[in-house]
Amino acid sequence: MHLPFSFLLLAAGASAHYRFSKLVIDGVTEQREWTSIRQTKNYQDDHGVTDVNSADIRCFQMKAGTGTATVTAGSDLGFVPDQGVTHPGPVQFYMARVPDGSNINTWEATGNVWFKVASINGVNPGAKTSGFTWPTYNKKVVSFTVPKSIPNGKYLVRVESIALHQAQSAGGAQFYLACAQVEVTGGGSGTPGPMVAFPGAYRSGGPGLIFSWQTTAYSPPGPAVWEG
Repeated sequence: MHLPFSFLLLAAGASAHYRFSKLVIDGVTEQREWTSIRQTKNYQDDHGVTDVNSADIRCFQMKAGTGTATVTAGSDLGFVPDQGVTHPGPVQFYMARVPDGSNINTWEATGNVWFKVASINGVNPGAKTSGFTWPTYNKKVVSFTVPKSIPNGKYLVRVESIALHQAQSAGGAQFYLACAQVEVTGGGSGTPGPMVAFPGAYRSGGPGLIFSWQTTAYSPPGPAVWEG
C-alpha cells in the first residue's frame, strides 16, 4: 500500500534509517554486505548525508572497493536497504564509467562523469485524496534496468534515496546512498548523458530538495534520465 506523504511525514520520526550494502542481480541477492558495494560511512548507524556540497554525496564511502559484480546490459540491477526504505521520497540511480586503465577499486569518479539511468518519483493522486504517495516506501529492494545500449566496461553505480520528511527548508533533505562496482557485458554503442558531477549536481534548497505536505508538484533533482 502506498501511503500519502502527509501520513508519512508524521510517522517518519519513528522510522529507522538505512544503508545500501547488497546488490541484487536478476533476482539473485549477494550473500554478504559490501561484496561489490563500497562500504559506506553509515555502516554502523545508517545515518544519511545532508550536505550536498560534501564529497560524501558522491559515494559516502569509508574505504576502497574490494569486488566487482558482472551485469548484463538489459538486466535488472537492485540495491537492498537493510531496514527497507523507511523514509518518503524518490529513489534515483546514476552510473559512471571507469576510464580504461584505472583501478575500479580506487577510482574516485570526480568531475562530470555521472549520468542518470533511472528515477522513481512520487505520485500525486489528485484532489480527491491528500498528499503524494511514494512507490519505494517500505520496499526491501529498489531496482532499475541497465540500459541495453550502454557500452561495455566497468562502472560505478550510485543509488540515492532522498528522504524528504524534514525537507521543508534548505539542508533538510537526507540522502541514503552507496556506490556499487560492476562490469557491464553485452552492451551496445550508446552515448550516455547528460553528465554531472557529485558534488555539483545538486544545490542546497534547490529543485527537488524542498518539500512539504502542501506541495502539489514535485520533480526529483538532477539531470534527465538517459534512456539508452
